[in-house]
Amino acid sequence: MGLLGYLKPPGRLRGTSLTFWFAVGCGADMALYGYDQGVFGGVVISPDYLRVHDLEGPSKTNILSTVTAIYNVGCFLGAVSATWVGGKLGRKRSVLLGIAIMTIGAILQTTSYGVPQMIVARIVSGIGNGINSSTVPVWQTETAPARLKGKLVILQNALLLVGFSISNWINYGLAFVDGPVAWRFPLAFQLVFIIMIFLIIPWLPESPRWLIIKHRDEEALNILSDIEDKPTTDALVVSQLQSIKYAAEYERSNGMSWSELLRRQGSNKSGTKTIRRLILGMGVQIMMQISGINVTSYYFPTILTKSVGLSADMARLLASCNSVQYLLWALLGIRQVDRWGRRNTMIFGAAGQSFCYVLITVLIRFNEMPGYPHAQQVASAAVAFFFLYYVFFGIGMQGIPWLYPTEINSLTMRTKGAAIGAATNWIFNFMVVEITPIGVQNLGWRFYIIWVTLNAAMVPTMYFFYPETAGRTLEDMDEYYRANPPLLVFRDNEAISLKRPERYRIKEEEVIRKNDLSRDAGEAPAEKADDGVVQHQENVSQ
Repeated sequence: MGLLGYLKPPGRLRGTSLTFWFAVGCGADMALYGYDQGVFGGVVISPDYLRVHDLEGPSKTNILSTVTAIYNVGCFLGAVSATWVGGKLGRKRSVLLGIAIMTIGAILQTTSYGVPQMIVARIVSGIGNGINSSTVPVWQTETAPARLKGKLVILQNALLLVGFSISNWINYGLAFVDGPVAWRFPLAFQLVFIIMIFLIIPWLPESPRWLIIKHRDEEALNILSDIEDKPTTDALVVSQLQSIKYAAEYERSNGMSWSELLRRQGSNKSGTKTIRRLILGMGVQIMMQISGINVTSYYFPTILTKSVGLSADMARLLASCNSVQYLLWALLGIRQVDRWGRRNTMIFGAAGQSFCYVLITVLIRFNEMPGYPHAQQVASAAVAFFFLYYVFFGIGMQGIPWLYPTEINSLTMRTKGAAIGAATNWIFNFMVVEITPIGVQNLGWRFYIIWVTLNAAMVPTMYFFYPETAGRTLEDMDEYYRANPPLLVFRDNEAISLKRPERYRIKEEEVIRKNDLSRDAGEAPAEKADDGVVQHQENVSQ
């Protein structure tokens, strides 16, 4: 089907068209998220913005960093609220609520004339983005064919970088313009993404998994039929429905409430290692932030002027160019995420990031030495390794930390798990963004040693503790944890294999065969395999 086939008028979408529009709708939301990540880096060095908000001079560094970082506190609050909102409203209406809140925040930021208004505006925008950053990856995962699940979620995060790149180029272009338009227009441009999302999201269906949890099985069956572009009586569609129903019932009977979770009661009540899986999901989000990515995402022009010694115009230009190459490497990561697997890709990224920060630290040390004769050369080399850092992060760590919590958590903990992971991300994001201007100003080259150490520590953490999720269905992971796997997974071939374990494939074929026989005999479809678990019938990428 060509592109014109995907762009048919709104209606009941099926198969490839449905997948395409989900990618566009969720991608637009992630592009808005990326735009918000990058736009303030140019705003905070706008002379008019600093004058209007009385933030000029070194003595205002602390309040300037707080105004920038407070957005992440809003995101944290939004992510926490998404655990309740997502369960009550569903994925679709949660996204619409988040976008409505972000609309208010964007208008308040654009019209700001003082620090109090900007702080309120940043918090409001953050709450909306926190809801959506917790919801969109889950929604995309739960509505994507398994063969495309990983690629589509990573694609959303690549589109995040499209928004990030757009913000950098808009900031660079408006750097040559005097007056309020230099910072008000970039903040107002958020509304372009918001309008696009409002035009697309209402036409997309709800998550079939959420519908089943709410006992709306017929709606879920129709949506599964649309996703696979097969009749509702097809064995594949029926088996998917039955496996999700069984997983939902199992977790409903054995899962943990928030009170049990907070008190650590019944941590293995369901037999699926709920606490361990939540910690793994939180862990990848923490590692994404302590990798040092937001040292540069929020403050790259500032880093290049204060640590490397470049002019403001050159710093903005290099930040814009870097955003483009960052996007290109993230797009390459889409292909590698299934080929290399989640574990290996993240380990590769963390090792490369640590290497880059080692050289950045050494080069900036020489650049800061008074009278050093090769200061210009080492400054140029430092810029090159900042660019190389984005190569490793773009391939290895840009998208997987958002994908992994949606894959590792059980069905009824998926909304909670994604929200907790996102909340963890935002609170560590706040910490990094808050300390970076202060660290650069007070520690100089020593500030970058922090990121060398943290990236190096990530490599053994991933190697020893993180199981592979590539090639597995969502229900496969529940089955894996029911088998009581060891805490250290590096010697467990089933846990780290890039291919789907054979026992899951055999059970899947057995259930499809039973459902075919039941359908031919006019009986109800088989609901359980021999061990009481119906496997989710998806064509899983090997």
